[in-house]
Amino acid sequence: MILFPYCKINLGLHITARRSDGYHEIETLFYPVRGLCDAVELLLSDADGADSGEEGGRGVVFTSSGQGVDCPAEKNLCVKACRVLEEAFPERFREVGAIRIHLHKCIPFGAGLGGGSADATAVLKGLNELLRLGLSTEELAPLAARLGSDTAFFLHDGPMLGSGRGERLEPFPALDLDGWWLLLVKPPVGVSTAEAYGLVTPRPPRVPLVEVLQQPVELWRERLVNDFEEPLGRRMPLLGQIRAELYRRGAVYAALSGSGSTVFGLFRTRPEEGEAGWDGNCFVHAERLTRF
Repeated sequence: MILFPYCKINLGLHITARRSDGYHEIETLFYPVRGLCDAVELLLSDADGADSGEEGGRGVVFTSSGQGVDCPAEKNLCVKACRVLEEAFPERFREVGAIRIHLHKCIPFGAGLGGGSADATAVLKGLNELLRLGLSTEELAPLAARLGSDTAFFLHDGPMLGSGRGERLEPFPALDLDGWWLLLVKPPVGVSTAEAYGLVTPRPPRVPLVEVLQQPVELWRERLVNDFEEPLGRRMPLLGQIRAELYRRGAVYAALSGSGSTVFGLFRTRPEEGEAGWDGNCFVHAERLTRF
């Protein structure tokens, strides 16, 4: 089985409170970006191949290609997703022997695009089907939430309001960006999520996110805020320079995605993608958004 998990951007992101469990209360709008995706291949081996001795440990063999994966196999979210299901269904996993996962990485990491979370959710969905576990989306959601704050979002196909630490989701069909162009620009540096949260002082937003999202995109520039943008911009001035360049090229709205380091712009017409205006080592992706 081969799956193609796609990434997301955040339209607005407020860190409203610090929780006693170490996480933060947030509110954000997760918006799918279907044109930029990884590839995850899942293969089941018979029981004789379970103890292969290959990277990933007994029962799980993980390999990767494409963009470099920045952690050991056992710490990769694809392997962790497999382990979460294995804990829930140990007998079923003993029946099938080795599970082979190959990840071809196209979505950059440390980018605020949720690529690792998307990959993990693809593994959950794929193994649910291959192992005939029969789990519904609602039953998969708490398993996905154990892997990351935005992971459960990728069980859905459409814009979703996220609250709690990001795992409480509500469809938001009122937002329609059909026909808009999206340009993503990620500089050749990543941002640690933990570091980013350490720079922000939680506080309630001055204007509720839902209220801003119901306004025309043309009014978002001064009203739709990502709380990470200002403190990270002070630490990494390049982010502000990219945002300014997106506006110079005609973006109606430009902002940081998640905790960075990707900056995106929304355009009425196809944007210029050339390297002039930012480092030639930047990752750049453009696509025309479609209706969900």
